[in-house]
Amino acid sequence: MCENDQNKSNRVLYIYSELLNDKVLKKKELVEKFHVNEKTIQRDLEDIRQFLDNQFVSEDVHNDLVYDYKDRGYRFEHISKMKFSNDEVLAICKILLDSRAFRKDDMKTILDKLLDCCVPKESQKMVTDLISNEIYHYIPPMHNSYFLDKMWSIGTAIRDGLKIQFFYKGIQGKTGHERTVKPLAIMFSEYYFYLVAILENVNRQTQFDNPDDINPTIYRIDRIKDLKITSEHFLIPYKDRFEEGEFRKRIQFMFGGKLKRVKFEYSGYSVEAVLDRLPTAKILSEDDGKYVIQAEVFGEGIDMWLRSQGDKVKILKY
Repeated sequence: MCENDQNKSNRVLYIYSELLNDKVLKKKELVEKFHVNEKTIQRDLEDIRQFLDNQFVSEDVHNDLVYDYKDRGYRFEHISKMKFSNDEVLAICKILLDSRAFRKDDMKTILDKLLDCCVPKESQKMVTDLISNEIYHYIPPMHNSYFLDKMWSIGTAIRDGLKIQFFYKGIQGKTGHERTVKPLAIMFSEYYFYLVAILENVNRQTQFDNPDDINPTIYRIDRIKDLKITSEHFLIPYKDRFEEGEFRKRIQFMFGGKLKRVKFEYSGYSVEAVLDRLPTAKILSEDDGKYVIQAEVFGEGIDMWLRSQGDKVKILKY
């Protein structure tokens, strides 16, 4: 290998290793260090950039060579194929804000972490500007309580198959009750997180409107007080496991109850919106903009939705 080739290899390897160590390299300083002109350093940087582009085809993590205008030098920016793109992060931020699921301070903390971890620095201001007005006017849920640590504790109990105990007072209840349950799943719907669980040690005849209802009970997590994870394990056979996806398709507004089929006539503007609201819905017939639709649903939540449609819905079978 000739002297020039050896010098170039040493120079390029030095620049590359410094960049890997998160150094910001200035072209003028490199010129002085290696006693070459700026065009030579620029070619070295382009060779490194080409090498990185070729690596990106097969590697999950990619170092992109960028010029940092603030520090007036070149540095590596770490990009992962597995991370979100700018447009994906913007969409997630919008969904989070629209959910109104958290206290304002919790929401801002989550969004800040999301932007910091998943958005390149030069794009963070743009995404922040696009959501800043919604953050400023954000209104938290009325309960305005901290519950994330409680939700995590419930999640670990679900994973480990441990029964939990807590004090619970529902929306309609005048007094609360001590509950012991087998936790099955955590779900989100209409501003709130819910625990789906099998209730134990309760007189169903006196405390249930429908004592024969064998479906899981549903609790808003922010209303759960004095949560205790017991050491008592429970086991549900695989064939009887709770499937959140199937449950989600059949429940409205997280109101529990019996599984039933409803049939109704819809004459509104968007049948697509009906099919999105009721994932199990099927169009049985259509005549001059009037659709006969059938859906399989749990509980009484469907009543709320049907009534909300006014004269656009006519119930045929319930």
